[in-house]
Amino acid sequence: MRTHNIGEVRCACFSKVLQTPLRWLPRLASDCVSSFALSESGSGTDAFSMKTTATVSSDGSHYLLNGEKMWISNAREAGVFLVFANARPELGHRGITAFVVDANTDGLRVGKPEKKMGLKASSTCPVVFENVVVEASDVLGKVGLGYKYCLQILNEGRIGIASQQIGVSELMSRFRDMYTDLHLSAPQIAKGCLDIAMPYMKERKQFGTRLADFQGMEHQYAQVATEIHAAEVMAYNACRLKEAGLPFVKEASMVKLFASQVAERAASKSIEWLGGVGFTQDLLAEKFYRCVGSPLARVIRLILLSGIARWGRSMRALATYNCRRLQRESRMSIDKSYMWNATSIEMI
Repeated sequence: MRTHNIGEVRCACFSKVLQTPLRWLPRLASDCVSSFALSESGSGTDAFSMKTTATVSSDGSHYLLNGEKMWISNAREAGVFLVFANARPELGHRGITAFVVDANTDGLRVGKPEKKMGLKASSTCPVVFENVVVEASDVLGKVGLGYKYCLQILNEGRIGIASQQIGVSELMSRFRDMYTDLHLSAPQIAKGCLDIAMPYMKERKQFGTRLADFQGMEHQYAQVATEIHAAEVMAYNACRLKEAGLPFVKEASMVKLFASQVAERAASKSIEWLGGVGFTQDLLAEKFYRCVGSPLARVIRLILLSGIARWGRSMRALATYNCRRLQRESRMSIDKSYMWNATSIEMI
């Protein structure tokens, strides 16, 4: 549902000015699933190096899409794709354009689903475009601004992914312009792990004592519960900033990184706490562990940490500038005070 709502909200954003989103929006809200087609075999994290092209016709009436997308969620069920392709490769990422493409269009082919470790309910397939004709009216937004739309989606998506990792099922419904509907999509990993493990530890006894009452166990689940609460507060704060129209990218990056780490620890610890039964499929602990969004790929973690570090450097530079400015103003005030006193003495 999170992937589907990406297309739905993007179409809603442009529905007032463009006819194409207006045509698709009723179906997206009723009987049609959408899919977000961005990643390619050679441009996963570095999404803007995509090779899929959109060649405009001589009369400008349509585009020809050619290329292959990889790791596309909802690909088998989708009735429409939000496809990113480069309409002007010579301009680099500034040529990237977003297209709304009907899944039944000639030349569009969905490949075999990937066999994944987790998230098996979501079909993840390659999508091939071979001379797919897309009308110029099916361009979403403006030509060449697809990279901006993509960044907006990915930045907002960090909050959604973090909320999924935490398990804040009620969180996103409070923010009307956020596209993630966690009532339907959240695996609720971190909180779900505690919900499974804690009742078992309170019931299971060893050496005449409940597992939950051993001091070593208390320290462990208290630490995990504290981290979950901290991640939840961070997620709410990122949503608050986004809803208020304030800069939120730093906070979104932080909460995605931290929540993924917390979810991984919670899932791993829950299997450890459950003992042998945690390794079986009788409980959902092993499913949560397979579906956890962490460990993040090292390159993705590097991007998040680099962005946070850049923010830190800019804040240090701003603090240094403000400190020096205050020092200058302070010296000026002292100088003015001295001049005033000197003038007063002369007058006397």
